[in-house]
This record gives sequence, C-alpha cells and structure tokens, in this order.
Amino acid sequence: MNKPMIGVAAAVVVIAAGTWYFLHSNRSPLPRVPVEAPPAQPEPVAEPAIAHPLPAGAGDAASTGPLPDLADSDTALRDALTALVGASAVTEYLRPDSIIRHLVVTIDNLPRQKVAVDKRPVNPVGGAFVAQGDELHATLDSRNFARYQPWVAIIRKLDMQQVGAVYIRFYPLFQQSYQDLGYPTGYFNDRLVKVIDVLLATPQPSGPIELVRPNVMYTFADPTLEALPAGQKLLIRMGPDNAAAIKAKLMELRAVITAAPLKKP
Repeated sequence: MNKPMIGVAAAVVVIAAGTWYFLHSNRSPLPRVPVEAPPAQPEPVAEPAIAHPLPAGAGDAASTGPLPDLADSDTALRDALTALVGASAVTEYLRPDSIIRHLVVTIDNLPRQKVAVDKRPVNPVGGAFVAQGDELHATLDSRNFARYQPWVAIIRKLDMQQVGAVYIRFYPLFQQSYQDLGYPTGYFNDRLVKVIDVLLATPQPSGPIELVRPNVMYTFADPTLEALPAGQKLLIRMGPDNAAAIKAKLMELRAVITAAPLKKP
C-alpha cells in the first residue's frame, strides 16, 4: 500500500557438413572420413528491456556514501525516513525490521488478490472495521475512513522529491531484494511504476458499497469489486477523499522516479 517480467529468447544453430573426394581412376574410392559438426553455439539470451530506468544522474545526486548490506539496512533507512516524516511517525507506523524486504514484497503483491499480512512494512491502522447493517445485508460504514486519516495526513505532507531521493539512494538494495524474491533479471523500478499505475486506475464506486460476510471477514458483495487487486480494494476501503490524496502523491512519485512530466489529475 501483487508478475514476473522475465523474457528469455534462445535459438540453436547446428552446422553439419560432410566432404569427400573421389579418385578419377579405376581404383576404389577412399573411405569417407566423417566430419564432425562443430558444437552448437546458442545465441546470447536477451536481457529484458528496462521500461523505466531511474533518472540519469539521480543516483549520484542522492549518494551520501556507501550503502550498508541489505541485511543491515534498517537503521540507515529509518534514519532517512525520520528526516522526512519525524521520529514519532516512523516509530508509530513503520515496522522496525526488514523494511526494504517487506516494502518490496508488499509492492509486488499489491496488484495481486492478496497481500501477505506478516510481510507488510507498516503497522495495522487503529480501530475496528465497522459495517452498517447485519451479516445478511451490510454496507461499508464511512466511519472506517477516519481510521486511515492520521496515516494519510502524514502522506499529504510528504515532499515526493525527497521521498524519491531516498528511494534512489537505497535503490541498489531494493533491486537486490527484488531479485532475491524470484526475479533474477527483473528491474524493480519497472515493477514499482506498474504497481503505481494499477493503484491510479482504482475505480471509485458511487453510492453505498454493499458487503457480505461469508466467513470471519467482510468482502465486497459486488463480485467485480471483490475481484479487484488487493491494492485497489484497500484504496476503496479508505474512502474517496483518502484515496484521492494517496493517488495524488503516487502521481508525484511516479514523475520523480521516471523523470516524466507531472500530469494534472
């Protein structure tokens, strides 16, 4: 707040040749000497094209010295985020361990149907989920939107140029974590941009949002809504105002990490 991008092409060319000579006389021809074909040489495997490389020179501008190892990066990243949002926000909302790995896993999962709860980089929002009605006929209560407002208020104040600079500074560790996740030739910035585009495409339902409760958890009664990616369903549950604020910041971040002009919503 989940599609590998690995393209592999290979072709094998086999060369076979046999050459023999015949004597132009009454003698028997010399026995054929088999000519072994040279071993097949596969063509080089094409690397996947990078659709959204980090802006040229961005890494140099954001560099402040050597990066820690991925396993030891929590302190350095927490310090960088504290400079952006303050120590209290980092302590209250950010999980203290494996920050980059949890960020990468969660970002990768947002376009999927489910996000692993134990891999989320942030703490759960406070309060309990509220539905109007009963288990047979319920709607999403607007009081749920208030649960997200403190978190969204922090995001509203973020300077996305500074957020982008932190991301670019630590990008080699994000890339390493993404490859460790199972995408050895993938490019994490491409994945991040794709996820942002998925979130920006979140529909905004009009009128009350009906819910059902087949088990412990409520789900959307509309199968079209329930089939949406996890990230889009989260934005819908946050309410239209909160979702609009998140989308605006995502558009700013996308422009920073792709060096693209910012489009007005």
